[in-house]
Amino acid sequence: MVTTMLAKDQFIIIDGDDIIFKSYNTVIAKKSNNKIYLDKKFWKHSQTTSKYRSIFLEETTAETEKKIENGSYVLTNLN
Repeated sequence: MVTTMLAKDQFIIIDGDDIIFKSYNTVIAKKSNNKIYLDKKFWKHSQTTSKYRSIFLEETTAETEKKIENGSYVLTNLN
C-alpha cells in the first residue's frame, strides 16, 4: 500500500489495483476494476472535499454530477 498526501488530511491511497481518495478518515472515492465509486453520503461533503475530489478525478463537480446521473459513476457506501 502506498499513500500520497495531497494536502493536510487529504490522501490518495494505492492498494493493489484500487486507488482511493480519502479526506480525513473518510473514503470519498475509489477507482477499482475500471469503475469509479463515490461515497453516497460524503462525496460532496464540503468545499475542501469537493476541491480535492475534483483533483483526484481530474474533472469539475458539474462533470462528476453528470457522470453520476448517467450511471458512469456508482454512488455507494464506502465507509
